[in-house]
Order: sequence, then structure tokens, then C-alpha cells
Amino acid sequence: MKKSIALISLGCAKNLVNSEQMLYLLDEAGYALSPDPEGCDAVIINTCGFIDAAKSEAIDTILQMAELKAASKLGKIIVTGCLPERYRDDIRAELPEIDAILGVGSFADIVSALDEAFAGNIVEYFGDKNAPVDELPRVVSTGPSWAYLKIAEGCDNFCAFCAIPYIRGRYRSRSMTNILEEARSLAEHGVKELIVIAQDITKYGTDLYGKRSLAELCSKLSEIDGIEWIRLHYTYPDQFDDELIDEIASNDKIVKYLDIPIQHINDGILRAMNRHGTSDDIRQLFKDLRQRIPGLVLRTSIIAGLPGEGEAEFEELCEFLREAKIERAGVFPFSPEEGTRAAKMEHVDFETAQRRAELIMQLQSEIMEEFCRSQVGKTLRVLCEGYDEEQKMFFGRSYADSPDIDGLVFFDGAGCEGNIVDVKITAITDECFLVGEEV
Repeated sequence: MKKSIALISLGCAKNLVNSEQMLYLLDEAGYALSPDPEGCDAVIINTCGFIDAAKSEAIDTILQMAELKAASKLGKIIVTGCLPERYRDDIRAELPEIDAILGVGSFADIVSALDEAFAGNIVEYFGDKNAPVDELPRVVSTGPSWAYLKIAEGCDNFCAFCAIPYIRGRYRSRSMTNILEEARSLAEHGVKELIVIAQDITKYGTDLYGKRSLAELCSKLSEIDGIEWIRLHYTYPDQFDDELIDEIASNDKIVKYLDIPIQHINDGILRAMNRHGTSDDIRQLFKDLRQRIPGLVLRTSIIAGLPGEGEAEFEELCEFLREAKIERAGVFPFSPEEGTRAAKMEHVDFETAQRRAELIMQLQSEIMEEFCRSQVGKTLRVLCEGYDEEQKMFFGRSYADSPDIDGLVFFDGAGCEGNIVDVKITAITDECFLVGEEV
């Protein structure tokens, strides 16, 4: 009888791709995959270890699985990813219920690790996190019509507040040949939208080809039959060039949506956090992008309470956001991460950072509502993702909406999951979702 395995994937989209690769390897090895850990022979928890909230979620999940194990409702517990990579010297002592731990360089070893764990061995795999990216097949778990496409691993930016380079290793681009081969396979399986991801996609190719190659990659991705949307996530403001902007503006398959994390706008804070470029550079970039890419929707990430942020610096940030009218934003209170330079710098207490984050979110909610109201009366292309029985309507996403982090469009019509349809927007909901009719 096949041993049953459940996999719990925590953290970011980049981590989810690694989970999908492990699912493929497990299936190929003959394990039975289960959505529910209870009653399984083993559970794999692919963790995030980036900030305190993510670490707490990972530890809480491990402890919940440990309770099932203690009640003889679960066999082995395997923990993979960022948490064991970051705390490899402590995790087993702190969480002795774990049977196997694998770092970020060992996702390809998941079958061997499971086999050893079932044999009763204590397992610790920590492969080279700076090695070339493993080219592994995957089981796409996001749905029939869209998928993430990870084009690089690691990060060389070394922002003062961020532990990612220490956890995930140096920046390594995948070869364009391998990326395009994966994209063609996804298209053959019905994927219409590719969401291009990495810690920094604008740096793609600099290590492998000696130059920024994202524009060339996007051009070649757009030639693949079946791919209709290409969405770009995690583009850094200092890495844009005219070639990339022109490609985004002229390529109809690249949705006019850019995720550009700026974190802050004050020059002193940007310097202290080792962010490349200045406040003026960011303002000019946003101005250029708006002018050259009509209808552009911007997403960014903001950290409130960074070292050096007093009331004046916070007000400068708020004033910039009022002016820039960034349509989408993720806002986070500063979390001092051990091992980073920012953790040793003077900063406001967490309660103050949290209050400032909430004020920014209020400001951004007004900007988002204004944007949503501007869409009423327009006809948008919408990728249908299903039917909502409660609303009695189809739902999907427009070019302005990335999955899981942005809004939805609800509409009447023929719909059909996986299709891209035209929807005339007639109203917005209290949650700033769009409502319309298929035309």
C-alpha cells in the first residue's frame, strides 16, 4: 500500500513553486498525496522564515502537526525551506518532534529524506544554497488558467532590513532556454497567465549573460501560443532601463501592472537601508512609467517604522503616497530581523510602527477606492476563475489584479473557468471589488 503524504506550503509564491516541485517528485516516487495531514504517514511543511509573523506561522503549524503525531494521527514530520535554513543549529533542539529537516538547497532530495525518515533515521539535508537553480518539473497547484514562473533564485541586494540573501543565497538566474521550455509546457496544459517571479526579476540575466535580459525574456515568452497575459512581480526601481519600459509598453501580452517595492521615500532612510537610488529617482521612474505605459497600475511594498523614521519622515512618506496614487500596496510594520544591520539600528517601538502602518493602509484604501470607481463604465478583459454560489455570479481578475493579493471582478454572463472575457463594469462593492456584465 502506498504511503500517504500531505504537504503544507507556507510563505511566498516563490516558496510555492518549490512545494510544487516536491509534489511532482513525490508523485513520481509513488507516494499517495493527500490534502489532509490527519491520518497520513507523513506531512511536509515547507516554511517561510523571513519575518516574525511568518516564523510564528511556521512554528505554530509544526506544533499543530506535533499534536496529531502525539495522538497517533500522523506519522513523520518533515520541515523544509527557509525556517530550517535560517535556524539549522537550533530547530531540532527547539522542535524535537521533527523527523527530517531540509534547507533551501535540498528540495530535490525530498524523496531520499522521506525514505530515510521512514527507515527510522534522523535526517538533515542542507545542500548548497548558492548552487545553480535545480531544474525540476512541478505539479501546478494554482489552478488551470494561471501559474507562477520563477526565473531566478536568491538575492544580491542586501537591504539592511532583509535576511533573504542570508537564507536563499546569492542571485542565480535560470537559463532562458529552461524558462521558455517550462513556459511552453504550462501553456500546453492550459495556462493563459504567467506570473513572472523572483526576488528581483529586473536583475534577470546579469549573472548569466552579463546584462539585464528581462525584456528579451518577455518578448520570447509572448511568442508562445496559448500565453495571453504576462504579469511582472518584484521589479526593483533601480534596475529599470529604456529597453524594458519599451517592451512593457509595446508588448500587448504584458499586462500593464508592475510590482515595484520601494519600502520608503525618504533619502536618509533609503541610504541607511542600502536601497539603491534616491527619492528623486523613484519619483522620476514612476512619472516616466505613467507617461510611457498608458493605464499602468502600480503595486508597491511599504515598511512603516524603519530605522530613522520620525514623524517628519513618516509624513513625507504619506505625502508621497497621496501624490503618487499607487493603486495597490502591501504595508508592513518594521520587523527587526536578527542577523540584519537594521535590527541593530535605533527604531520606533512595534506599536508605533503598527499604528503608522494602519494609517498608511487607510490612506491607500482611499486611493484604491478612487481607482476602482474610475473603472465603472469601462470594459475590462477578465480571466474567469470560477463561479461564486453565494453571489450567483462568475468571478475573475482583470489586468489590475494579481491573484491572492488584489481584488476580484464579479460578473453575470457565460463565464467559463479559464476563459478571458470582456466585462463591462457597472458598480463596486464595499470591499472595492468590481461588479459587471460580460459583453
